[in-house]
Amino acid sequence: MSRPPTGASVEGLERRRNGPAHRVLAELRSARADHGRITPDDERAIAARTGLPVAVVHGAARYYTDLRGTQGERHVRLCGGTACFVASQGGRHIPDVERVLGVRAGTCAPDGSVSLQVVHCLGYCYTGPAALDGDEPRAGADLADQLAGLSTPRAPEPSVRAATAPVVLRGIQGDEGAWEVWRALVADDRSPRRVLEEVETAGLRGRGGAGFPAAAKWRALSAAGPAGPRYVVANGDEGDPGSYADRILMERDPSGLLEGLALAALACGATTGFVYVRSEYPRAYESVAAAVAAAYTQGHLGRDVHGSGIDLDLDVVMGAGSYVAGEETSLLHSLAGLRATVRPRPPYPVEYGLLGRPTAVNNVETLSSVPAVVRAGGAAYAARGVPPETGTLVVCLNERFVRPGAYEVELGTPLRDIVFGLGGGLPRGRRLRAIQVGGPLGGFLAPDQLDLPLLDSALTAAGVTLGHGSLLAVDDQVDPDDLLRHLWEFGASESCGTCTPCREGTRRGERQPEAAARDDALLDVMQTASLCPFGRRIPVAVRSLVRVMGAGRSGPGPGGDSPR
Repeated sequence: MSRPPTGASVEGLERRRNGPAHRVLAELRSARADHGRITPDDERAIAARTGLPVAVVHGAARYYTDLRGTQGERHVRLCGGTACFVASQGGRHIPDVERVLGVRAGTCAPDGSVSLQVVHCLGYCYTGPAALDGDEPRAGADLADQLAGLSTPRAPEPSVRAATAPVVLRGIQGDEGAWEVWRALVADDRSPRRVLEEVETAGLRGRGGAGFPAAAKWRALSAAGPAGPRYVVANGDEGDPGSYADRILMERDPSGLLEGLALAALACGATTGFVYVRSEYPRAYESVAAAVAAAYTQGHLGRDVHGSGIDLDLDVVMGAGSYVAGEETSLLHSLAGLRATVRPRPPYPVEYGLLGRPTAVNNVETLSSVPAVVRAGGAAYAARGVPPETGTLVVCLNERFVRPGAYEVELGTPLRDIVFGLGGGLPRGRRLRAIQVGGPLGGFLAPDQLDLPLLDSALTAAGVTLGHGSLLAVDDQVDPDDLLRHLWEFGASESCGTCTPCREGTRRGERQPEAAARDDALLDVMQTASLCPFGRRIPVAVRSLVRVMGAGRSGPGPGGDSPR
């Protein structure tokens, strides 16, 4: 079992708590932007400023996708995630973009004019394929022409709709009550207890995939020892291809997220919080940063908030390109300026988290729900859904649907109502082959399984997991074996490499996707012995793809026609 450090390592942690360790990624990014790459001199200078060893800074610089290699004057990030892979009939947009830019993916032109980086999601799954040209989004079937300047650049906004009385989407739907709950509670000595009680009554669970009760995590943090700093962290590293609810919330309602994070801090007894935003969401980062600045100006944050005696500081940190950084222990490593690798649990972050201190990590959608839960009362939230899975979830539909977009629905809603009622099914002439649930690690359902309810328990029993709540339609324009290779390549690319089953298993799958998909011994070892859910879930996703679409075996796989 992993133990907290002792002795000299604790002294190092204490020094880092008083220094700008969480600025390491920003400083590395700045150094790369200044002269196209990160030099040894850059690493030494950053190490001196942050108090970290040079080896640690060097490790971070070589770990993250955004920091490796040389960046051109024009840097294009091209989405190779599953939604864009499906939208371009098996990833055909990648060679098209390579051709028009005159540079291969993962390289920079010899003259330094342009560089091309393939990433695994940009949050434009409803209108893919997509790219970021610098920080400007481009999306659509003519993506290559847009990047070549032959057609008008565009990236339409998604349809965002609450199919029930909104909770998560309340701010986006015109509710201007941001910070009202916070202002009302900070002056009340009983407010921490009230927040915990309402969230506990609501049965609010994490919306990032694990589904852990939020109140239980906060109670554990408030009771954690020894005395000293406690942290709360908003996990905005929404990396599952097919999901974009967190991007929408951070861009359009950042104050709702910050108020939820502040209420979590109040309940936990924390005085410092962070919002960790993935680098693939530059507009979300800017929106949250602006909302933090405004909150300080309005007196919602800082010293002696609204004369209550409560101190609360929030900061925003941008990631540097790592899917696994969405796992909470990896995220906390990244936040501390380290490589985003997984560590064993226990101890859990509520006992030993950021910089060795008790820390609560919650997903953006979870925190964005908290103000509405506290304002209306936990009982009102608990009355929705199917206990113990109460409340609502924002479900994201990809570009293949007639009406792609983000829909807030009650938990327990039949998938068929979402796929064909809200999403409109697939356009005429396209045949639905499978629905990928919860991102690349969630798994695939056949069309005849859509009477299942939107409940993690029911979906887990069917061999998939709810995850972030994306429903990604796969039609008959995608070859199942190509999709299998895509899944293995994603696993090999994004494995943090900490544990052998995941590191070696995904590499073998990348080299021999069909053979690895049929190797039960390999899949069993990965599923049983991998350190974190990333390695444990890849075999489940692979097996569901083989079962539903017949990937990895000769002949056509099972499928179903759209009942439209």
